[in-house]
Amino acid sequence: MKKQNLRSMAAQAIEQVVEQGQSLSNILPPLQQKVSDKDKALLQELCFGVLRTLPQLEWLVNQLMSRPMTGKQRTIHYLIMVGFYQLLHTRIPPHAALAETVEGAVMIKRPQLKGLINGVLRQFQRQQDELLAAFDKTDARFLHPDWLLKRMQKAWPQQWETIVEANNQRPPMWLRINRNHHSRDEWMALLEAEGLQGFTHEHYPDAVRLASPASVQSLPGFDQGWVTVQDASAQGCMKWLEPENGERILDLCAAPGGKTTHILEVAPQANVMAVDVDEKRLSRVYDNLKRLGMKAEVKQGDGRTPAAWCGDEQFDRILLDAPCSATGVIRRHPDIKWLRRDRDISELAQLQAAILDAIWPHLKPGGTLVYATCSILPGENSQQIAAFLKRTPDAKLHDTGTPNEPGIQNLPGAEEGDGFFYAKLIKE
Repeated sequence: MKKQNLRSMAAQAIEQVVEQGQSLSNILPPLQQKVSDKDKALLQELCFGVLRTLPQLEWLVNQLMSRPMTGKQRTIHYLIMVGFYQLLHTRIPPHAALAETVEGAVMIKRPQLKGLINGVLRQFQRQQDELLAAFDKTDARFLHPDWLLKRMQKAWPQQWETIVEANNQRPPMWLRINRNHHSRDEWMALLEAEGLQGFTHEHYPDAVRLASPASVQSLPGFDQGWVTVQDASAQGCMKWLEPENGERILDLCAAPGGKTTHILEVAPQANVMAVDVDEKRLSRVYDNLKRLGMKAEVKQGDGRTPAAWCGDEQFDRILLDAPCSATGVIRRHPDIKWLRRDRDISELAQLQAAILDAIWPHLKPGGTLVYATCSILPGENSQQIAAFLKRTPDAKLHDTGTPNEPGIQNLPGAEEGDGFFYAKLIKE
């Protein structure tokens, strides 16, 4: 395998996210194919870390450089940020971080700028304490875009700083134990036998949080389908859906299939249809079903036009994990902060409303629809459901909030699940 410079690869990936609006989850996997297993994790850490702390690194570059890098030299701007990130937030020895970052200029075909990069990084080392003290007095210290901070402050006046702090951490690793193979406690005994430690969740019976993240290969029975990586809050959907054997159940907006397989773990004899608009992401649904040895009917289709993929069929239960801003999972996908725009929120709310209205006729009378998002913004959540209840006479809120404040909102917490919203609706 040809030796790659991870720092320059990270710089180019970050530039694509910030300047071209590309998603890191599309850019990173092909890059990781080019490097050794050992380097995959470091490349991910550099990309995720720089995007997590972008305002801090951007501010430092602006303090230490007299004029910005533009045009073809723009990648160097991000390479210097990668250098700062290593010095500030990793245990990489400073001499190694400096040498590898400076060398990154060669792979980007800018060897003449090695001296500049070296000079800026060394100057930062000399002035680090005073620079960081000055940064901590700026509004950029929250590491979030202004529009999102304003929305969070309005929606969560008491909790917004706690949310920001949780978003800026590395995420905890949550697992879902497949109850068809082991009880949660049985599997945790196997985990401890491997020298790993886990913690249970008080509300979600299949959820285990690892004391520190581990590779899936180190998890007992991962390849046999005994365990799945899934955040605790995503597992919370089953608490409200309560699927049962023999029922016809629709998982709408199903990719990558974590909730489809959870339905089948809870109700192995359920007859499940999994639908998603994104054909490429549906391959992940097939992969998950195959690893867990399960079967479901998988279809590509748009939630706004259900007749095209299910005719006039009605379902006993529908899980609608609606397309959303993903503002509850920023710690898992820090690029969300730089890819989303303020105007996206109202557009997403319109899309959610259209899907809700289109799919409701496909729920049997007496049936259950669980509306879920990984957002923390009321326009996509409580306000969305309040408006739906007003215009839908045969929809009744059940067990989740009140008609004035519908739904249950989880906020991200250091040892908790991600930000997630649920509303359980029954058709009368």
